[in-house]
Amino acid sequence: MTDAAQINDLSDIIHRCDEVLAHAWMVRTFIKHGEEIDDYPELMGIVRSVFDISRALETRLGDPVGYVRMLNKKVGKLRKAAELFAVDALKASTHTNFQQAVKSMNVCVRELLALSARGQELLAVLPPTALASSDVEDGDE
Repeated sequence: MTDAAQINDLSDIIHRCDEVLAHAWMVRTFIKHGEEIDDYPELMGIVRSVFDISRALETRLGDPVGYVRMLNKKVGKLRKAAELFAVDALKASTHTNFQQAVKSMNVCVRELLALSARGQELLAVLPPTALASSDVEDGDE
């Protein structure tokens, strides 16, 4: 895990988020293709949430300011979905795979929250002209 406070550039935040989301995507894939999904459709919440944040951030790859703003906007929804997933997954199965999936999502959320906070700190010190270029696109999602 990277210490988000050591990140000093928005492009580093994008790179680290991409790495973290790769882990979240693997949890999404595990749940989406598991046979338990038939009996526990509430597990689809985490599947949808990981897809949502991944796709939303993907649209901002060329705009670091917009990316950080979108991360800040979407990470709370992922956190809520992960909290529900922690309860629902263990109802579906107490197998180690589900326990580890819950732990993995919790780590992903914790890391993304830290990256979002660091991104907000970095945005706060940018000149207003750097922020203005992303204002128009911010309302898209």
